[in-house]
Amino acid sequence: MEQKKTNANSSPSESNSEFSHFAELVIRESLQNFQRMILLQKIDLTLEERNKEEFLRLTEELKKIS
Repeated sequence: MEQKKTNANSSPSESNSEFSHFAELVIRESLQNFQRMILLQKIDLTLEERNKEEFLRLTEELKKIS
């Protein structure tokens, strides 16, 4: 059976590249979660204010990032 390389055997540039890719994914997901949270707060406010047009606009925006 063929053995896979472990991270201990990879070069420093490969490890840095893997870490950078993982860090980028974490940052993107965090940003998306933050944007979703802000939109949900704005949607709640439009419901309280009974602003149908703004509610529809914000829910469409939420669909795009989800």
